[in-house]
Amino acid sequence: MESRDLKRLSLQENISESIEYAKGLFTDFGRLIILIVLNLIPIVNFIVVGYYAKCIKESPESTSPPKLTDFGSLWVQGLKIIVVIVVYMIIPGIFLGLTVASFIFTMRYFPIVPPHVMYSGFYWSFFGVLALIGVVLAFLLSLWMAMCIVNMVKKDSLSKAFAIRSILRIIGNVGWGYYIVWAIIIFILSIIVELLGAIPYIGWIISLIVSPAFGVFTARSATLVYLKGAEEVQVPSSVPTPAPADVKFCIYCGARIPADAEYCPKCGRKQ
Repeated sequence: MESRDLKRLSLQENISESIEYAKGLFTDFGRLIILIVLNLIPIVNFIVVGYYAKCIKESPESTSPPKLTDFGSLWVQGLKIIVVIVVYMIIPGIFLGLTVASFIFTMRYFPIVPPHVMYSGFYWSFFGVLALIGVVLAFLLSLWMAMCIVNMVKKDSLSKAFAIRSILRIIGNVGWGYYIVWAIIIFILSIIVELLGAIPYIGWIISLIVSPAFGVFTARSATLVYLKGAEEVQVPSSVPTPAPADVKFCIYCGARIPADAEYCPKCGRKQ
């Protein structure tokens, strides 16, 4: 996909292209099975997260999910993503932690809590407000983190996950309406994937298979959104930059010389 097309990529095209990309995961069942197994093992499953990062790194140049190689590098990349998520979720975690701690305290010391306090609407509303703030912050930061993670992976720098101004500019270029609708679609799809796991008897099997594919889909889709708003789309290093028509390179030392030069002004050899 050419970079000029990314700027005009519609939301429908984004989702459709990302689905086709994720389907490629099923062309190699060995790779899929390994991802499923790794995803079941705590800590080791950072490799799977790192694989999603590899999908981000190679998009949009690649048209199918990458090979599953270099597990150590994938694990480190996955660890970086986990660190970013943990840092951003500290504040929502504080609110949710206070909610749980307050509730446990109430249940533990129920006999000494005055009845007029225990049964007051304000008392329980306090729990509700804490939980609501935590959930809303977690939701909003989850939407925000998508671009943070892509920015970090694309620029190969952990600090770029916290480049607030740069990420705001990218989302602004995409369009806040476009970005919010995309985020809602991804959120709804994630809920559907979770609900698949609740299907009696076979739900857990479906969930095991679908989870890696959904991760690859989300990585691809988020990358396409990011590149739609990025000021510069990275060109693969394997693509050489053509020389201007009025210059050439010395066949001996490689120096740039005029196209009509018979001798290289640097090494003096005849061309």
